[in-house]
Amino acid sequence: MESTGNGHAVVIGASIAGLLAARALSEAYDRVTVLDRDDLPAQPLPRRGVPQSRQLHVLLTRGAQILEEFFPGVTDDLLAAGALRLDPQVDTTYYLDGRAIAPAPSGFTVLGVTRPLVEYHMRQRVERLPNVVVRPGVEAVGLLTGPDGAAVTGVRTTGGDAPELADLVVDAAGRGSRALAWLRAAGVAEPESSRVEVDVVYVTRSYRWEPGHLDGRHGLLIVPMPGTPRGGAAVHVEGDRWVVALFGLVGDTPPVDDEGMLAFAESLPVPDLINLLREAKPLDDPVRMRYPASERWHFEKAGHRPDGFVVVGDGLCSFNPTYGQGMSVAAMEALILRDLTRAGTAGLPARFYREAAKAIDAAWTLSVGGDLRFPEIAGHRSALDRVLARYLDRYRLAATVDPTLARTFLGVAQMVAPATAMVAPGHLVRVFRGTRRARARQRVQAPARRRDG
Repeated sequence: MESTGNGHAVVIGASIAGLLAARALSEAYDRVTVLDRDDLPAQPLPRRGVPQSRQLHVLLTRGAQILEEFFPGVTDDLLAAGALRLDPQVDTTYYLDGRAIAPAPSGFTVLGVTRPLVEYHMRQRVERLPNVVVRPGVEAVGLLTGPDGAAVTGVRTTGGDAPELADLVVDAAGRGSRALAWLRAAGVAEPESSRVEVDVVYVTRSYRWEPGHLDGRHGLLIVPMPGTPRGGAAVHVEGDRWVVALFGLVGDTPPVDDEGMLAFAESLPVPDLINLLREAKPLDDPVRMRYPASERWHFEKAGHRPDGFVVVGDGLCSFNPTYGQGMSVAAMEALILRDLTRAGTAGLPARFYREAAKAIDAAWTLSVGGDLRFPEIAGHRSALDRVLARYLDRYRLAATVDPTLARTFLGVAQMVAPATAMVAPGHLVRVFRGTRRARARQRVQAPARRRDG
């Protein structure tokens, strides 16, 4: 490979964000070394260093697009390994406030795939890059800095190894990142943060997939709503399996015993998930995780950022996992890294944080806006926020009868359209008309439900 003159980059963490960062930096640096404290599995299996790897993950449309751009043909590799290509508006059912959005081909693609399979195929691709080395079983335990602390010059590692000297260190260690402690030790002030206490608890379990389940659909999502801070999801993935998740906000905790899981699923506003759990055969034990708060660190506002050090992924911003944004935002950050380093590495941290903040803002606004629908979650709600919330309540109702509104909503959720798309002038009219149609349909259906009861 032709020398770039930019020297050596070290990436801490060989998970999704780290592998994407390594691929991005491979175009601008002569050498890239990826360190991970785990002994990385030779098969697509969950691992200790990624405790959430057994949980349900979704690779949104924008994330899948970037993954294919970095690793051409990887989508076909995943499909050949058993993943499914799904249209979220046709192949799955998306329930908003207890009502299914209107079905129609959306043109969007999501992959029915587990996180370990995605990570495994990414790691195989990264390891084949001629200037990248992945070093498993090596833990980064601190930063090397110059005498004045103005620049990071490498990382200290465990095991008595010599330090890894580097022109750039990227921390992709996720929620376990120790970047803030390392920076404090180097005399760097901690950046401002934003935090929203959501207290999400989620339980995931795998089941045997059979063709008749969910009337032939390949997934569903039941979104929590005010008054019912609980939801559920199921996705058909490789190996003829369902990955099913039950989740609760504001401390509403799904059980992990069979009867408790069934009771939790039965309490949801639609019967699809409880029907699936009654029909499908479980393949493993449930696994529970707790996520206390969404949090982002505003390095873009920091007065001093040492040269040669960048934080990406969950260490920079960690989102409420029920929105499925994490992998896709990490992919967007890697794309920013690649484009910025192509233009030069001088002043990279400040330039990266400024651009990454724009991508994070869009995802943060979407997830926090959804969280603040729940009065139990503390956060500032302006008068404009309250007006917008009432409009979006009507939008969700209208999307149950208007496929165009449903498609736009999915485009925003899949991170391929800005949130402003939902308030475009043409959509305002559709929301007004769709709300009237949906309410009229509810009035017709209500007597029929009473007669059936």
